[in-house]
Amino acid sequence: MNGAPIAWLGRPVLFAGLEHAERLDHRAHLVVHGRPPAMSAEELADLAENVDLRGRGGAGFPFARKIRAVVKAAARRRSRPVVVVNGTEGEPSCLKDAALLLRTPHLVLDGALLAADALNADQVVLGVTRADTEQSLRRALTERRVTPLPVSVVRLPERFVSGEGSALARGITSGIALPRGGGVRTSESGVGGLPTLLSNTETYAQLAVAARLGALPYREIGIATEPGTVLVTLAGSQVVETPSGVPLGELLSMFDLDLGQGVLVGGYHGKWLTSEAAATALVSRQSLRNLGGALGAGAILPLPDTTCPLGEVLRVARWLADETAGQCGPCYLGLPALVTALDEVVKGGGRAALDVVETRMRAVTGRGACSHPDAASRFVASALEVFDEDLRLHSYRYGCGRAVQDVLPMPVVESAASIVVDWTLCEAHGLCTSVLPEVISLEADGFPSAGVMPVPPQLLQQAARAVDRCPALALRIR
Repeated sequence: MNGAPIAWLGRPVLFAGLEHAERLDHRAHLVVHGRPPAMSAEELADLAENVDLRGRGGAGFPFARKIRAVVKAAARRRSRPVVVVNGTEGEPSCLKDAALLLRTPHLVLDGALLAADALNADQVVLGVTRADTEQSLRRALTERRVTPLPVSVVRLPERFVSGEGSALARGITSGIALPRGGGVRTSESGVGGLPTLLSNTETYAQLAVAARLGALPYREIGIATEPGTVLVTLAGSQVVETPSGVPLGELLSMFDLDLGQGVLVGGYHGKWLTSEAAATALVSRQSLRNLGGALGAGAILPLPDTTCPLGEVLRVARWLADETAGQCGPCYLGLPALVTALDEVVKGGGRAALDVVETRMRAVTGRGACSHPDAASRFVASALEVFDEDLRLHSYRYGCGRAVQDVLPMPVVESAASIVVDWTLCEAHGLCTSVLPEVISLEADGFPSAGVMPVPPQLLQQAARAVDRCPALALRIR
């Protein structure tokens, strides 16, 4: 089975039943977990509040508040809401949701159907970007044979922005997974303009467990302020279920990892901690927040002493810039400009180059249609603070003397032969040719000169960036 290896500390909860099985089919799932109870919307909200269930996709928004917001919006508009599971997980450093969808998909389905029943929802939609997770969910629905209301699986483009809430709702509705902006919450207007309960894969799995156990037994695991277990992805390759409150350093050492030069917590939309700060951290939202970090989507990435920190940061910053939706200036123009300035710092640009980086970070903050430019800026800013000695070596001397070992995970394009244009979607933005001028040329009207364009092997990574850069999603690699 595809996906990262999984492990657990203590008694597994989300991964229960996987001690002796690669995947739980529906029958095995019922043997391990039993059938979930029926609950009203208020009972469900009370349960989520009692166990302090929060979104596990990054923002950590209280799930009880989402439920109540959807209930109010649906009553006010006299409409039935939609329940959406966000299983896109577009960040290469995070694999926990894929582990759930591949290994125990019925737990996720239980949570989504439990919420849908409580809200009298019209339908459940599971949004994914990977072929294997889509296949696993379709197989799980076949195993169930019938569901109490329509459940569909929607495959979206595998790009970082597809996981943003409004982009996911828009992608499900129209096929164009771009952030909407404007500050309208999906609880008010999501899929098809209907009130939408949208949360992360792990959130629904935790909901299904809490509903079966009840609040008090659920709270017996973890710490009092953040009960239950947490799924984390270590070093981009190992998914672990751990009770909250476990010391971060001890968790890493159990899997032959150390704190290194520093630890990135929360993934590429998260922040860096110094090794000294990480040594005092617990796996908990509050502990990491007190240290200036964030648990986010649960990605924890220690940086070994052997690699160049700023070189690694530059690689990720370049990827974040390439993941722009291409529809607002702070993201489409600001992030590449930030990367260019950061590259000058790494090459020894001194105080002048560092001043440009700081100016670029201020320019993108608080001005995007979604949180992507803000988070990318925070990622860079925290790196410059944590790796200050390395920054001095690069800015005012000749670098740190260490090679960039590509430790931080990046997507890999395994094979490609050509770029294909979907003429029904192409809107002649012309952004693709700025990324891949060696392959894509434009006619006088701004449209690509050919519908199929061969890609040399050495340009496959650039081709992937060109596909991601297209705001109309009109390109694909074949």
